Amino acid sequence: MVKIISLKKNKDFKLTFKYGKKVVMSCMVFYYKTNNLGVSRFGFTASKKIGNAVVRNRVRRLFKEACRLNLEKLPLSYDYVLVARKNATRLKCQQVAECLVTALKKAKFK
Repeated sequence: MVKIISLKKNKDFKLTFKYGKKVVMSCMVFYYKTNNLGVSRFGFTASKKIGNAVVRNRVRRLFKEACRLNLEKLPLSYDYVLVARKNATRLKCQQVAECLVTALKKAKFK
């Protein structure tokens, strides 16, 4: 099983939001920014607009699993932040993974 490295600090999230690029999808907003660390890091967020804590945690778990399944398609040395949208609450894991693959195709990596 492949380990996903998470973004921990609020500063890293804010830098990705401010200086990164984004792709808007129906179930998520996909932010990405280079990090020059040689390893990719991931952050997952869901606001209280999405639902209660159970729903928000489920969406974050779905995002994490979708990233783990598509890790080989993601370029290295990037910070990725996936922000949940309301539509993500009723999707299955496979549908979230397809949404992520579509976002990757739309993203313009260097």
